[in-house]
Amino acid sequence: MSEIHNTAVIAPGAVIGEGAKIGPYAVIGSNVVLGKNNTIASHVVIEGNTTIGDGNLIYQFSSIGSTPQDLKFHGEPSTLEIGDNNIIREYVTIQPGTEGGGMLTKIGNNNAFMVHAHVAHDVIMGDRNIMVNGSALAGHVSVGNNVIMGAQTGYHQFIRLGDNAIISGGSMVVKDVPPYCTAQGDRAGLAGINKVGLERNGFTSDDIRLINNIYREIFFGEGIFSERVEKVGSEHQGNEKIERFTNFIKDSSRGVTLPRKSQKN
Repeated sequence: MSEIHNTAVIAPGAVIGEGAKIGPYAVIGSNVVLGKNNTIASHVVIEGNTTIGDGNLIYQFSSIGSTPQDLKFHGEPSTLEIGDNNIIREYVTIQPGTEGGGMLTKIGNNNAFMVHAHVAHDVIMGDRNIMVNGSALAGHVSVGNNVIMGAQTGYHQFIRLGDNAIISGGSMVVKDVPPYCTAQGDRAGLAGINKVGLERNGFTSDDIRLINNIYREIFFGEGIFSERVEKVGSEHQGNEKIERFTNFIKDSSRGVTLPRKSQKN
């Protein structure tokens, strides 16, 4: 059985899965589909062509699926998809896609969005990521898995954040951040690998040692940068963790974030 407060506004056509808890003065639009066992607190607004999976917690005053902040948007039937078991705290805004970005914003599973986090149009995000208070993703950003985006961080449109990266609080990120790396500052630069994050996500000491050596070879080795990346990829062909790192760099169209000048080899 669902528990829907008598002051909640559920538009005709909305689909509410079993086990839903919807608080006072929440507003659910006509094209919204909610899965099972979602908790929607008071004064939450969910609208647009929005599909939400199971077991999500959405706190008061969040705005989910409202019109994207893109002046080129003219009411196209774009969509927002949110997976399972996400935590969306107070005043979070998550917006649907646009025609210029594939018409889709997509959020995976087990992510945490802290107070005042913002996810703009056409963002594609994987699983188990954390957006800390006040962090803001511009349109068309791609986020991998197990990424931590620190408080009051900002992200330029069209950049990518690789798996297991961490962005220090207050950073402004304008280029791709490779997997496993720590980035910090304005404009952000790399500050080594995310050793603690890798340990927490099951990487062995041998894995971490190898990734650190690869990081140093790519960013501080002799010769041309692109040739160093190719060399590392060739030498570690078949190693999925290293291929993820080198392929991410090779696939970058915007360019990757480089180490800060103060970082020593």
